[in-house]
Amino acid sequence: MAFSKNKPTQRELAILQVLWRLGPATVRQVHEELNQLEDAKKVGYTTTLKFMQLMHEKGFLSREMEGVSHIYTPTISEQENVSQVLGKIVETTFKGSTMKLVMQLLGNKKTSKKELKEIREFLDDLENGEEDS
Repeated sequence: MAFSKNKPTQRELAILQVLWRLGPATVRQVHEELNQLEDAKKVGYTTTLKFMQLMHEKGFLSREMEGVSHIYTPTISEQENVSQVLGKIVETTFKGSTMKLVMQLLGNKKTSKKELKEIREFLDDLENGEEDS
């Protein structure tokens, strides 16, 4: 399921990132991971539980009973999320031009020679029809 109508809040995105890294997990597992993040605001277990219940209602997470615990799983992969977010940015900010996005990204930050080499190789593969690089 896509996030087409709603987009995750920062806290919801942090929960999704934990689940993408861990795979299916309980609220307790997610809560412990969230509270280990350096830049995260520490919250109580019940707050994490409520967020995850709301995310389930919004369709961001699916859940199944395993014993007495719910096991939560994201309904979209990290790659699908990135594609959707970037697609929206390209459409709204760059008027559909992927080139403008790439030029902006490369112009805003010092790109290492290694990164430029990898970008060139990726572009060469795309040009040659080998998109699985």
